[in-house]
Amino acid sequence: MQKTIEEIKKAFESKILVKILYVVGIVLIAMLIFSAGIVVGFRKASFGNSWGEHYKDNFGMRAFPRPDFRGGMMNNFPNANGAIGEIIKIELPTIIVRDKDNIEKVILIKDDTRIEKVRDEIKTTDLKISDFVVIIGTPNAQGQIEAKFIRIMPAPEFLK
Repeated sequence: MQKTIEEIKKAFESKILVKILYVVGIVLIAMLIFSAGIVVGFRKASFGNSWGEHYKDNFGMRAFPRPDFRGGMMNNFPNANGAIGEIIKIELPTIIVRDKDNIEKVILIKDDTRIEKVRDEIKTTDLKISDFVVIIGTPNAQGQIEAKFIRIMPAPEFLK
């Protein structure tokens, strides 16, 4: 038994084993980073696909924004986790926001959605058309964003 413990200690003191453990650790970290990238990309692409498939349901017509390939393929997918822009329509429990990319997004307000005007908490009924909002949420299968947090803010100077 004592001999086995000494052999294990000797193995961990080996420079070759330490280098092998470092390499394995680096490979594992690299795999985690690549996996995270795949998950984020898949989520963004899935939302863009759902948004397009349900455009007619969400907006009452069938049309797609003109693709813009200048910024690369990833710029053609809308932001799946939120919106920044102006409220253009309110039909509770949903609102439609014209995003900074001039894309109209359907935002679903749930019972647990927190809504603040600058720093004060307000009710859903206090939302008004033309309010400038920042929304954080998660995409659903209908191409909508389920809002977790909505903040009404003054519109930035460059939009006035």
